[in-house]
Amino acid sequence: MKVLVADKFAMEGLRVFENADGIELDYQPGLSDAELLEKVADAEALVVRGGTRVSAEVIDAAKKLKVVGRAGISVENMDLEAANRKGIVVMNTPFGSTTTAAEHTIAMLMALARMIPAASQSTKSGLWEKEKYLGVEINGKTLGVIGAGKIGRLVGDLAIGLKMRVIVFDPYVSEETVRQMGAEQVGLDQLLAESDFITFHVPLNAETRHLLNAESLQQVKPGCRIVNCAMGGLIDETALAAAIKSGHIAGAALDVFAQEPPQKDHPLWSLDEVICTPHLRAATIDAQINVTVQIARQVIDFLQNGVIVNALNVPSISADLLDEMRPYIDLAEKLGSFQAQLFAKGMEKVTVEYAGEVTRHPVDQLTMAVLKGLLTPVHGSMVNYVNAPHLAKESGIEVVEARSSVAGGFSSQIRLTVTGAEGEHSVAGAMFGTDDYRIVGIDQHHVETVPEGHILVIRNEDKPGVIATLGQVLSEAGLNIAMMNLSRRKIQGRAFSLINVDSEIPEDVLETLRGKEFILSAVQVSL
Repeated sequence: MKVLVADKFAMEGLRVFENADGIELDYQPGLSDAELLEKVADAEALVVRGGTRVSAEVIDAAKKLKVVGRAGISVENMDLEAANRKGIVVMNTPFGSTTTAAEHTIAMLMALARMIPAASQSTKSGLWEKEKYLGVEINGKTLGVIGAGKIGRLVGDLAIGLKMRVIVFDPYVSEETVRQMGAEQVGLDQLLAESDFITFHVPLNAETRHLLNAESLQQVKPGCRIVNCAMGGLIDETALAAAIKSGHIAGAALDVFAQEPPQKDHPLWSLDEVICTPHLRAATIDAQINVTVQIARQVIDFLQNGVIVNALNVPSISADLLDEMRPYIDLAEKLGSFQAQLFAKGMEKVTVEYAGEVTRHPVDQLTMAVLKGLLTPVHGSMVNYVNAPHLAKESGIEVVEARSSVAGGFSSQIRLTVTGAEGEHSVAGAMFGTDDYRIVGIDQHHVETVPEGHILVIRNEDKPGVIATLGQVLSEAGLNIAMMNLSRRKIQGRAFSLINVDSEIPEDVLETLRGKEFILSAVQVSL
């Protein structure tokens, strides 16, 4: 079986392929787009890092492809939808560089506190400016950690070892989990106001984009130093540059940027108070070896034994069972993702109820899919079907499964209930035929919508004019309605409206809707 490795790979990882029975290694780093299409045509496996884009065109050209392996965490270079359409398994290595990323964060923090890069450059130029580069101690200072995932927790642990006070903002992690870290859970406003250093460890999504912007920077404690080794786009870089120039922010250390590489006239480049590295968070010899060896073993185990490990688009089940279970897996994951974007703050308990024909299948694999959908908006691309239950446990979330032979008029139904800071809320999905599934319930409301694309979820008072107002606001924004479903439990009570639209809804349109007197909430869910 041919394995095409299309990016530079550690020798240790290549040896794993070379020593495997029945595996033909084709090591071709640096292929052009045309060469990749030619080489992948007869490959059973394609292994890449971040330098090769696995596009829909590549997927279509790969006539024999069974698995794509990504040595690393991020999968922005993968077209997962194209892989799903062809039933190709996509794997990554979510924990191979956790330690490296955390250590790079601490290294950036230390360098920022003592202005090491600028002092080094000055000294090498022949100057001896001891008084100019007067740093600060980190002992006793407060570190604000935004995001308490695997890397965020490790950064907090290292900082506590350096005698820092660690405070954490993560609305998706329980207070008990943060307490076990030896840290203190706080709100975002408190973190901004009290932190001497702030570090980011969250995925980039609609909720976190420009989390630190011109407005929130004004809330930050004067003299604070900012570190971002997580994702570009979490910080408004222009606003950060202005805050540093004004003296409100003492400095920043950035490993990631909204555009990579950034433009040569980037506003942060001219500031001595800013340290920049070229996305080095996973760039250690140890991490490079770890992720290449790990992905090589995963790909070989799949090709030889049909075992799926750390997959992004399927749980760890046999390849034979995968085709039959895929519609249920997709529904389960979308229910989790839908719920995560509506009611997932401070999750304490997750209950998944299976009813009807779905109970003939191993539902623990479906629960993995639910948890992956539920936790991906929280933890980002590191979440897969295998580690999702572990991440839920680490976050202090109780997971309960229940089965029933009666599916409420459907052949199969899955109901997901989340209990947390926003109370108890549920969403239900059902199968219509062999591969058609829909969302059929939210809390106690009967609804019906296809869980695809962009869905506007409205909670509103049941009054005349709601539909007309929704249509007018969306029409004026140039948004086409593909499907609309409304549900109420009693006249003049409260209702749910689910509206599928053809394109993403801008935030200002959502704000316009939220400003209407009879609309209680307006949330965009993207699936």
